[in-house]
Amino acid sequence: MRFIQFSCDAKTASKLGIQYGNQVMDLSSGDAAFPNNLLDFLRGGESMIEAAKRAMTTGKKTMYDLSEVTIKAPITGQDKLVCVGMNYRDHCEELNAPIPEEPVIFNKFPSTIIGPFDPIPFPSQSKAVDWEVELAVVIAKKGKNIPVESAMDYIFGYSVAHDITARDLLVNRNGGQWLLGKSMDGFCPLGPCVVTRDEIADPHSLPLCLSINGVVKQNGNTSKMIYRLDAIISHISRFFTLLPGDVILTGTPPGVGHFRKPPEYLKVGDEVECVIEGIGKIKNKVIG
Repeated sequence: MRFIQFSCDAKTASKLGIQYGNQVMDLSSGDAAFPNNLLDFLRGGESMIEAAKRAMTTGKKTMYDLSEVTIKAPITGQDKLVCVGMNYRDHCEELNAPIPEEPVIFNKFPSTIIGPFDPIPFPSQSKAVDWEVELAVVIAKKGKNIPVESAMDYIFGYSVAHDITARDLLVNRNGGQWLLGKSMDGFCPLGPCVVTRDEIADPHSLPLCLSINGVVKQNGNTSKMIYRLDAIISHISRFFTLLPGDVILTGTPPGVGHFRKPPEYLKVGDEVECVIEGIGKIKNKVIG
């Protein structure tokens, strides 16, 4: 299943839907018990997921063409937005950096999340705004000290993320702490959907690509991850409890702007497109 959050116009509340090709089914149209957002849906547990499967084949359905709706970020309001740094072998080679001995964990504020086609506000505090396409993992259920062997069972699905980074704030300000450089407004476009785990045969073999104004800048594959998803989830859960709806960004392949010769950065007017095969595409314009 491919879950999206959408609205029919600027005056109506967001809805939760399941995408069928170029159409979306409004889940609550057949059963008012369904919540209008993915976070509350996940908090409903396995019974909610089973009810959604039944709704796809039975009962009344209200369908919309995707061209008629506004697609929003597929999940918002979650407790945590956790990120993994330096997790692609070829990215470490690009940086001339050693392979991390354990996953490098940092965070972005969940409030950085914007929709898959929303504009990215360019921050006046930075002159070195960089790009990073990443596979996003959405957590299905609560977990603490999760064994590696069962960690994949905690994944609800996958999405496309853009981990935008203000490199000058990351490196030269705030005592070397990454938070300011990672958590400015609009620094995590996400979407266009969350694809459930059962629809992705192997999340460790997915091509992912980022282009700016039609020029490819990153072209990688999740097979180059140093720490696989099960290891990441297990590691993180040793330190804090994962909750339904939490999102994990799993690292970026080579091709970021900061380490090009000469360095390149985003500027107002740029259009950034991030694509992961089997999941979808997000496209965001940088605005002043």
